[in-house]
Amino acid sequence: MTAAPTPRTSTPTDAIADAFVDTIAGLSPIAATSMGITGHDHLLDDFSPAGDQARVAAARKVLADLADVDPVDDIDRITQSAMRERQGLLIELAEANEHLADLNVIASPVQGIREVFDLMPTDTATDWETIAERMHAVPAAVDGYIESLRLAASRGLVAAIRQVEECVKEADDLAGDASFWTTFATGATPDGVAPASTLAGHLADGAEQARTAYGTLASALRELSEQAPEDDAVGRERYARFSRRFLGAAIDLDETYEWGLAELARIVAEQEHVAAQIGGPGTAIRDAMATLSADPARKLHGTDALREWMQTTSDAALDALADTQFDIPEPVRRLECRIAPTQSGGIYYTGPSEDFSRPGRMWWSVPAGVTEFDTWVEKTTVYHEGVPGHHLQVGQTVYRSALLNRWRRMACWVSGHGEGWALYAERLMADLGFLDDPGDRMGMLDGQRLRAARVVIDLGVHLGKPCPDEWGGGIWNAEKAWPFLTANANMAEGFLRFELNRYLGWPGQAPAYKVGQRLWEQIRDETAAREGADFDLKAFHRRALDVGSVGLDTLREALA
Repeated sequence: MTAAPTPRTSTPTDAIADAFVDTIAGLSPIAATSMGITGHDHLLDDFSPAGDQARVAAARKVLADLADVDPVDDIDRITQSAMRERQGLLIELAEANEHLADLNVIASPVQGIREVFDLMPTDTATDWETIAERMHAVPAAVDGYIESLRLAASRGLVAAIRQVEECVKEADDLAGDASFWTTFATGATPDGVAPASTLAGHLADGAEQARTAYGTLASALRELSEQAPEDDAVGRERYARFSRRFLGAAIDLDETYEWGLAELARIVAEQEHVAAQIGGPGTAIRDAMATLSADPARKLHGTDALREWMQTTSDAALDALADTQFDIPEPVRRLECRIAPTQSGGIYYTGPSEDFSRPGRMWWSVPAGVTEFDTWVEKTTVYHEGVPGHHLQVGQTVYRSALLNRWRRMACWVSGHGEGWALYAERLMADLGFLDDPGDRMGMLDGQRLRAARVVIDLGVHLGKPCPDEWGGGIWNAEKAWPFLTANANMAEGFLRFELNRYLGWPGQAPAYKVGQRLWEQIRDETAAREGADFDLKAFHRRALDVGSVGLDTLREALA
């Protein structure tokens, strides 16, 4: 393994960045828990307008602080560039009231308030006391959030009715008698035993308060629905801001839409070639997939088997890649695969804590009633979430304390960088021979096809682009997007309904995967062309990941 970088002396820029992490943790206890920073786990964010103003004020202050210091080296220059880009955009979004109006089916406070509990330790009575305290903080967080939504509405900014109605359903579910709050509290087993009566009562009361708060939220959202627009599209001006938020790069939106159509056609052609390998010449893609799904050797039964297969597959990839294709530090060579406590159907990664006492984890949220899983579909997902995907990327960044300040390691995450790398990693694993099996390769292409279709749908609907005649002609909308999505994704209807709602309510995020992959590949190819015979792919990956998850324009600057 390549030696760790020589520790660098902390600079004034580093001091500003390190202090800003503490500021972020104080303003966002949810972010603090996500980063593994202790001391805030009993609290929740202030989602009120005052809380938003505090975050904007902090962003303005850190930018002013940076203006007073000169960078001493290239690492400082990248830190300053990244912080100006990220915090400047935060201010820009706030000035447009986007933070106040934050409501969608996947990544708004509706979900964030609940999901942070998945990251909290549950081993001891003290852990459960902290959980109870945080449950008691849910009503204030919800009340502040409602205040922001109402203020945004008074300024003419409300999420589309589709998002409001779906979030009402989610809030109603969390307000129900058998909601997450109740089952989580009643399932407490500190130190492997039932909690003492005092703790049990504290948890029960916290769960009741959280349930009641979500009932209040559901009622407020129903009122808000009266002002919600029918049109899902956010328009070009808003979309451009969102795209920069998720990519950390300014792109030509119209050219990217046309590229998305061409990339989708290219992937379909590659799938047709693999389908012929599976079923013979002329075999339809869907028929080849049916053959794969009917193969008992590619089937898992039950979540225990799924978790074991995830872990085994992940461990094998890590062992094969370490010291050959990638430099993987020792603490990063531990990845836990778990079944999530929720049933949304998502697969996701949570990074390690700053000291690696909480390892990186790959989570699979299995929908109720789903008991069978196809390995040919999911092997590429393990590479996406694990190694060389998110776990290598995030874990290595956290590990580089000798090279990067805390903000670069812990607090800066750009979707286009992170998700683009994970898709890049999937394709890389195919290039390295890990997906030579036609079934596994079909699974990778299936995922890539969905991500390309997202580019077309997201840009098409939100920008009001012309829809190809084969998908209805005229202008893209949700009704035309649905048959297009179902034709380009091999997933259950319920999951795809959620996916489409996600694209419609979270503009710019879904394309960040495939567009991010495109930008990563462009940066790699530019570096290879610049370095010529001296270019080394392993060294490029090391240098690129050592930069951390900055915006993709900043990454290009760093590697140039």
